[in-house]
Parts: sequence; C-alpha cells; structure tokens
Amino acid sequence: MMLIPTHHFRDIERKPEYLQPEKCVPPPYPGPVGTMWFIRDGCGIACAIVTWFLVLYAEFVVLFVMLIPSRDYVYSIINGTVFNLLAFLALASHCRAMLTDPGAVPKGNATKEFIESLQLKPGQVVYKCPKCCSIKPDRAHHCSVCKRCIRKMDHHCPWVNNCVGENNQKYFVLFTMYIALISLHALIMVGFHFLHCFEEDWTKCSSFSPPTTVILLILLCFEGLLFLIFTSVMFGTQVHSICTDETGIERLKRKNQPREHTGSWQSVKETFGGDFSLNWFNPFSRPCQPEIPSDKDMVRQVTSLSDTETMEDPSEERKDEDSVEVIDE
Repeated sequence: MMLIPTHHFRDIERKPEYLQPEKCVPPPYPGPVGTMWFIRDGCGIACAIVTWFLVLYAEFVVLFVMLIPSRDYVYSIINGTVFNLLAFLALASHCRAMLTDPGAVPKGNATKEFIESLQLKPGQVVYKCPKCCSIKPDRAHHCSVCKRCIRKMDHHCPWVNNCVGENNQKYFVLFTMYIALISLHALIMVGFHFLHCFEEDWTKCSSFSPPTTVILLILLCFEGLLFLIFTSVMFGTQVHSICTDETGIERLKRKNQPREHTGSWQSVKETFGGDFSLNWFNPFSRPCQPEIPSDKDMVRQVTSLSDTETMEDPSEERKDEDSVEVIDE
C-alpha cells in the first residue's frame, strides 16, 4: 500500500473549534498498577488460540511420537527437556505480550479544561486523536483494533491479540525467538527420526501405526518450517526496529520530520531492561519502565504558527496515516 503524505499546513490552519474538545468525556479513574490488559477482538482471540494449539500439537508429536518410544533414554531426556523449556518460554512470552498494556495513552483526556490548563503559547500545538479523544504524545499512533492510541506502536499483531508497543515489545521479540528455536529443534528431531525409522522397522520406532506416524511427522515438519521462516523474519524485523529506534509504522510513513534518535545500544537496553543479562531472555522480567509523558511532552512547537492552536493530528485525517493498522500476514 502506497501512502500519500497529507499536506501538513492544511490541517494546522483549521480553527481550534473544529476539534470540539468540550465533547470529550473525562477519562475514568485510572486502575491499579498491573491491571490486566486484554483486547476483546474475535479474530485476535482465534489467532491466539490457534497459536497455542499449534505449540501443543508440536509438544504431542515430539513427546509421544518421537521421544517417549525411543530406546535412547539420554537422547529423549535431553531433547525433551530442551524442547519443553523452549515451549514454556514461548507460551509465557506470548501471554505477557498479549496481556501487557502496550503503552496506551489515557483515553478521553483531550477535554477543554485540560487543554486550557496546558497554557499553550503562540506557536505551540497539541495533537488530538479524534477517534479516542486523547491528546497524543510524540510517536503515538491510533490502533483501530485496540481503539486506543499506543506509544511507539510498531504494529497490531493478531497472533498475540495485541499491539506491539513501548511496554510489550520485549515479550513479542522473545515470543518470535522462542517459536523460531522450537521450530528449528522440531525440524532437526524429525530429520533424525526419519533416518532412524528408515534404518529400522517402522513398527519399532513409534507407538503409532506407520501411516499415522508419517502423517503426524509430515504435518509437524510443515508447521515447523512455516513458523521458522515466519518468526525468524519477524524477529529480525523487530531487532532492526529496536536498533534503529524506528517503529514499523514510522518506516511505512517515512515522515520527513526531524527527531532525535536514541543510540542503538541504548534503545536495546531500554527495550530489554537494563544492561545485558539473562533477564533479557526472561519473559517474567519487565523491560525498563518508560516515564509517563508529562504535560509538556504533549505540546509540540510549530514555528510556522503565530497563534496558539489545538488541532487534530494531520495524520488522523486518513486511515492510511496514524490510524494505519499493520497486521502480521
């Protein structure tokens, strides 16, 4: 999809009354820290269930078709431990990515009273999202599935039924990494199992009948190959986004707006939680908690304006802009 840039000043020149901030409903009282986040999206819930089903199917084939019937107990114990550990970490990362607030901007805070309290000076503007009635800090984008503006939103992924944003990108990266690792591990074990069964009697290398064993192994091989390619690409894309400090939406939009980029190593440390340690690979360890944007972070300077303005984010006029919904294919 080709994105056509919208003329910036056409929207800036609109009158502040266009936004009608008095129609915004004040945000509800904020919930306690750690409140569970869950998106009620039918497609996303179905994709998340399918993800778990495929991992559990791989568990079934690896354990009951290849490892348990094997007479090499050392081989079975080592590979069973490694595979189950990686599968557990993958599912834990999936849960954390799905149930963690990705960095939602307070909904409905673009009230007339709040805008007046900012005491904007000439040349200063605040961007408002007309869809969720929120004042948007820099680098926040609206997700039409989550129905919220998300800080540093990279994309909305139906496989985790959530946006990938500032607070849960670490978990999504770990999820793709562990899925790629168990897919590769499963493919290697399938290869060894086929070689073993060709050399010996098929009836002795599995507790299932030979046709059933072959079908189960072929399905696992197809699943492993497909997910290895898919998650490896997603993992590489996410690591590149973190190192360049540029989200997927920002790459698509390619706005020619100057922005201070964080150093690549600093960006990695912020995403994964401090200096390099084993906690980087731990889905139960939180990333560095970003500072909540203050009032001044919501105000942006536009040198071409001579009057104080409150305006709708120009990118919100088109669905292809800030409301763009980037879905994993």
